[in-house]
Amino acid sequence: MSDELTRWQEDNEQYLAGALAWLRLRLAPLASESNRPLPVSNGQLETEELREVENLASGGWRSEAGGWSADEAEAASRMDKAAAIEPPPALLILAQRLGLSRFEQEILLLCAAMELDTRTAALCAAAQDDPQRPYPTFALALALLDEPAWDALSPERPLRYWRLIDINQPGAQPLTTSPLRADERIVSYLKGLNYLDDRLTPFLIPFEATIDRGGIGRARPLPPSQAAAAATVVRHLQQGRDANYHAPTTKPPVIQLVGPDGLSKQLLAQQAAAELDLYLYRLPVEMLPTQAAEVETLARLWQRESLLLPVALYLDAQEVDDSEAGTRSIVPLQHLLARSSGVFFLATRDVRSGLGPATAIVEVNKPTPAEQRAAWAELIDDRRPAAGTSPPQTTNHPLPALLASQFNLNLAAIQQIAQTVNNGWSEAKGPLNHDSGEEGLPLIVFLGPERNHSSSFIPHLWDSCLAHTRPRLDVLAQRLEPKATWEDIVLPDEEIRALRQVADQVWQRGRVYDEWGFRHKMNRGLGINALFAGESGTGKTMAAEVIANELRLNLYRIDLSAVVSKYIGETEKNLRRLFDAAEDGGAILFFDEADALFGKRSEVKDSHDRYANIEINYLLQRMEAYGGLAILATNMKNALDQAFMRRLRFIVNFPFPGPAERKAIWQKVFPPQTPVEGLDYDRLARFNLTGGSIHNIALNAAFLAAQAGTPVTMPVILTATRVELRKLERPINEAEFKR
Repeated sequence: MSDELTRWQEDNEQYLAGALAWLRLRLAPLASESNRPLPVSNGQLETEELREVENLASGGWRSEAGGWSADEAEAASRMDKAAAIEPPPALLILAQRLGLSRFEQEILLLCAAMELDTRTAALCAAAQDDPQRPYPTFALALALLDEPAWDALSPERPLRYWRLIDINQPGAQPLTTSPLRADERIVSYLKGLNYLDDRLTPFLIPFEATIDRGGIGRARPLPPSQAAAAATVVRHLQQGRDANYHAPTTKPPVIQLVGPDGLSKQLLAQQAAAELDLYLYRLPVEMLPTQAAEVETLARLWQRESLLLPVALYLDAQEVDDSEAGTRSIVPLQHLLARSSGVFFLATRDVRSGLGPATAIVEVNKPTPAEQRAAWAELIDDRRPAAGTSPPQTTNHPLPALLASQFNLNLAAIQQIAQTVNNGWSEAKGPLNHDSGEEGLPLIVFLGPERNHSSSFIPHLWDSCLAHTRPRLDVLAQRLEPKATWEDIVLPDEEIRALRQVADQVWQRGRVYDEWGFRHKMNRGLGINALFAGESGTGKTMAAEVIANELRLNLYRIDLSAVVSKYIGETEKNLRRLFDAAEDGGAILFFDEADALFGKRSEVKDSHDRYANIEINYLLQRMEAYGGLAILATNMKNALDQAFMRRLRFIVNFPFPGPAERKAIWQKVFPPQTPVEGLDYDRLARFNLTGGSIHNIALNAAFLAAQAGTPVTMPVILTATRVELRKLERPINEAEFKR
């Protein structure tokens, strides 16, 4: 606690003691005018309190021409002298900020005295000539205090509007004779204890992301693009702000932070609040009460706190949509904003209108790729040198650029991943070793399956990024475990080259888009889209696995049953959540049976056709704006809308395998651990089957052989082939099955 604060609290205590002494002197005349002795029945008044009343009533109190006794005048003089401190005493600050008159200040002091001075109850009972009423009332205040004003009882005046006092008015008891009690929060404020009202804390939750002032050893400000947005917010809030910022007429605009990334908005709001010296609290709008009276109480309490404390409120409406449940949350939000005049940050995915008060819209995006690269370079702790080497510099290493190109993360996520990896690596082998002799190799060599760098730091960091981007996608799509490699897939050379080109573009997009400036020339089409077209079983899914395995990215197959909805507008919402989740990177979206989603638009004959076309139009826009790798697979290429074909960067046709391809598939289909004996691959290649059917035959043959306790032989495979052909309803040439 600083010396200035300690000195102010001492002065405030002195002022409060003088005010309570003056109040006791004011109560003493009314107590002495009581026509009957004060009984001590029912334990209402203690003996010591009675003695204090008698002392005040008989000792030194004398009426003078001005209506005040000498003792009262002296006490009032001491109060005025004590009130001359800077800053003023808490009672005077409260009166200034909440607009209390002198009469209302004294009523509040009378009510607070019940908590601050044990003698007040006895004096109140004596003054009201009733031992059963040891509490203040409006009637007592009107009779006791100077310049009484009846409007102080109004619910629109500060005492009742700001909930400074509580009125216990049971049944038909008159308002003027009902017990009054000072609010606990206000009593503490008068004593110099300024803390947030505990009735608000159940609605508030911690921030998911907080400004990292120390991080891994040093302060980390917002990246420049977000710092510029924070400066815009500060300018909006400083307009009209003067030295008397807490005046109730001040009504800054609601700062509406728009964008899909909630964590970036939280960091930006915290930065802006810190620059304005405001404490920021977070309230999800789903937690707002639905009853109007409860919302009104919450609004007044928060507005009161914003006048007593330098606070701001972050209203989190990030996940509120236009559904019925979302609308129920917006109505209390509108009420809260209309009835409060504090500093509000409203986080929404899209711009919301009709909120009532003036709104300043600020768009908040994730850090740019260059800023993410700089953050990775700064945060990756590779400063532990290997023996005999000097500390490497991450700014010269391709890892930060690769991470920034493959993962679109906010600053909070980058900090969390880097700190987790650094903490877990503190006892490991060491840093990235630039002197390992592998410096000239592409980084993909370090990250590919069964390929390890001299230090496993890079794969560990890469896997941490993958794990961070997984949770949201796991609930929207089916994750496939990529196992196939380039050695497993059998396709003509031209198709293999096309698949490798897809993978190469994903690896090199950071260099082309950012270092070579293409991102500044293009608004859309920065993602990489590919269409895999061919019959069922020709290897489209395996090709997607191969690319995911090569890139070491998660592969997600879109579950059409979870995306497509019969309800109007629901399909678009599901697709939006899917694409937004995938924007973090680290994932390949695989749309199997894509013609079900990307079909041709039809002539509008009824409302169903119109909304079906809206879904396709939305998909066209999102596919073009999507920044990752999306693979569409279909066996009905002609059923796709031509607008999709224009937006696709790659179209890879998967032909029906010929005899040479079928032979290669048969040679690779059995794992090395499977016992095989006497297989005639040339003969098996004569069966006109796709790779998917060959895989089914091999698996069924393995089960038949395991049951018989023999290796996989030609008779076993021929038996399984016959079963597969019958399943496909294909004609069976018995000559092909003869030995």
